[in-house]
Amino acid sequence: MTGAIEKLLMETIGLDSASVGPTVVRQAVRDRMAACRIANPQAYREHLTGSPQELQELINAVVIPETWFFRDREAFTMLARHARVHKHAQPTKVLSLPCSTGEEAYSVAMAMFDAGFEAHEFNIDAVDVSTRNIALAERAVYGRNSFRGSYLEFRDRYFEAVEGGLRPSAAVLKQVRFRVGNLFGTRAIFGQEVYDILLCRNLLIYFNRELQDRALTRLKDLLATDGLLLVGPAEAAFPRLHGFISAEWPLAFAFLESEPIKAAAPTTAIPVRTSTPKLNKSKPVLPPRLTVGKENSAPALAKPVDQVSESLVAVERIANAGRVKEAQEVALAHLEKFGPSAQIFYLLGLVQDADGAASKAAQSYRKALYLAPNHREALVHLALLLRRQGDHSGAEALAGRLVRVQKRSGT
Repeated sequence: MTGAIEKLLMETIGLDSASVGPTVVRQAVRDRMAACRIANPQAYREHLTGSPQELQELINAVVIPETWFFRDREAFTMLARHARVHKHAQPTKVLSLPCSTGEEAYSVAMAMFDAGFEAHEFNIDAVDVSTRNIALAERAVYGRNSFRGSYLEFRDRYFEAVEGGLRPSAAVLKQVRFRVGNLFGTRAIFGQEVYDILLCRNLLIYFNRELQDRALTRLKDLLATDGLLLVGPAEAAFPRLHGFISAEWPLAFAFLESEPIKAAAPTTAIPVRTSTPKLNKSKPVLPPRLTVGKENSAPALAKPVDQVSESLVAVERIANAGRVKEAQEVALAHLEKFGPSAQIFYLLGLVQDADGAASKAAQSYRKALYLAPNHREALVHLALLLRRQGDHSGAEALAGRLVRVQKRSGT
């Protein structure tokens, strides 16, 4: 029975159940059967195939949101830089897909304001398969789990306290239009125009190879000829297979559809105020690392970073450029110089995985989880790797562990 439902989910939203593990799908089916008060699996399957509303509820149950504001911060640095360099008379169009519960799309709006754009100079479409995610994104009330990492200055500038948490300012909210849909839906979902910037991060890993190819073909169709595509860290190898060119920006995992035009880019960073303005009382300011510099230059740092962080950045930059052998060497050198950490083992696992060294990658992911048992990215990628190797029970155990971690964190 579950197999038929897994097939239906793949046909509807492209979800390869192997990427999340059958345990996740089975639990979602059990939860929905209980909600529908249906005890017989065959009866539920018949109800599911005849009810678009119940199919949507099952999709909502299967899709587990995992996001926060300015996740992978350098992606937003690259986004703002590209938008400035390619600014034109028409508003810059940005698509966030999947947009999950809205943190990414609102982060784009803040990054664009901080890069000097006025409200009429850009607009953002945000699309997700989950109606529950879209409802939460439109409600736009966020708790502390949506604010992670050390860069939180934007919170004072753009958010106001409301019952239940914090909400982005009205100026940020107005820039984003949310819709239910998926990448394999009709073209009408996205309209007839193309996008200048497309964020499709951490979606391709949930597709099988055939659907990854279909997805990248659709992404090309949605992207302007001088557009920018941003993907997740584990997806950096896929765009190259379809002719995309790395934007060579550290930690951004950004790609261009065509060779960049060698035009002089602004060389002066946008001024940064030293004091924090009151909410909605003055023009938003630039985050410390959102600067616009020379073509292919490294991002300017507002303050020195310690050597460990610089070394980690170097590993990711080399991996992002597709030089996986070199990235492995640099990662091993980092280990020798600075000692073990969950992040370096996770990065080493990523590049070993990309290089086809599955057994070594699995060992690295396990070492990362030994040092940080709740390292979500390591859990996800080790589960995917075990699934490819045929270790279904091991993959399902990790998938269940990931679900427990997410539930404990409130996501």
